[in-house]
Amino acid sequence: MADSAADRFLRYVVIDTQSDAKSLTQPSTEKQKNLGRLLVEELHGIGVSDAQLDEHGYVYATIPSNSDKTSVPVICFCAHIDTAPDFSGTGVNPQVVRNYQGGDIRLPGDPAQVIRVAEHPVLESLIGEDIITSDGTTLLGADDKAGIAEIMAAAEFLIRNPGIRHGTIRILFTTDEEIGRGVDRVDLKKLGADFAYTMDGETAGTVEDETFSADAVEIVIKGVAIHPGFAYGKMENAIRIAGDIVARLPRDLAPETTTEREGFIHPTGLSGVMEKAHLSLIIRDFTDEGLKSKEMLLEQIVAQVLEAYPGSSYTFTVKEQYRNMKMVLDRHPEVVENAVEAIRRAGMNPVRGSIRGGTDGSRLSFMGLPCANIFAGGHAFHSPLEFVSTQDMDRAVRTIIELARIWEERA
Repeated sequence: MADSAADRFLRYVVIDTQSDAKSLTQPSTEKQKNLGRLLVEELHGIGVSDAQLDEHGYVYATIPSNSDKTSVPVICFCAHIDTAPDFSGTGVNPQVVRNYQGGDIRLPGDPAQVIRVAEHPVLESLIGEDIITSDGTTLLGADDKAGIAEIMAAAEFLIRNPGIRHGTIRILFTTDEEIGRGVDRVDLKKLGADFAYTMDGETAGTVEDETFSADAVEIVIKGVAIHPGFAYGKMENAIRIAGDIVARLPRDLAPETTTEREGFIHPTGLSGVMEKAHLSLIIRDFTDEGLKSKEMLLEQIVAQVLEAYPGSSYTFTVKEQYRNMKMVLDRHPEVVENAVEAIRRAGMNPVRGSIRGGTDGSRLSFMGLPCANIFAGGHAFHSPLEFVSTQDMDRAVRTIIELARIWEERA
């Protein structure tokens, strides 16, 4: 390859592309388009002539079919441009630990930030590889610039190696995935794909066909406001009511106390004044039934708390965010089967996994584009401890190339 995935990745991470949930625009931050423009320029440079950036910051591009077969499905590879607003993405200073020989990795920009083997045992499988980190003062951006770099490197390889037969391949880079709006403005007709893969997973060799189902809950508490000097027997402080609700949330249903297939109730925001308070939560479970039962439990808690405040009232609003993509992918088993075979051909032992979260693939699947999630190699997402192996990125590139070949072979 003329430009490796790691070469590209190191270029991309220094471009600040954090999204902003408070913004009402798409993209939520104009700076996401800075990377989008670079990607279009690089796609044109490798011969993808139709690459374009739309008004929403999405990048669309096509690698034309070189197959004699007319029945090869159109496959899309997708990754997101934005990085999470959870931690700073400004001034990313990537570090490369070459030929990693084991042990904890102390990050030079903030010595208090240490990637510990005890907390990230996957490091034990990366000995001898080159590991990219941030300097500890920002995110790295492997989520999901690693996926972008891998798709770009694979695209260049396929164009430069026409002997590898494949059908039409569509490329889609989205904005605002980290704030739940990644595919809000995707034009599926324009995309024209039959099946898709997001390159947005973690450990090498993993393909994921299941995500949480997710809802957001907004609770508004209307209290009774009065001067605190005359409050006895009269005041019902909305902030205190909201605090009582949070205090009653079951500890065994929190993200920090649940694992594997266990769902949770998670407060994400609390604001207000004496008269009115707003409480935001997210609910997660792998089944719709589990999701609904947790929402019922939450509303029961709210109602019970309000019994002690007869002058106050509340509203309870549930908003659907995404649903478990397995419900769609089970109807199209070839999507995952082909990914498993591609990972095997790329030299890894395939592992099927479930995501304790969601991806653009969750929404795309229910919009009519069945979409599984494939590893991109990054770890410790949304934190300054984020890291990725350059060799794992190369493995992801090989997986994309093999997938393109397999869909053509099996058409």
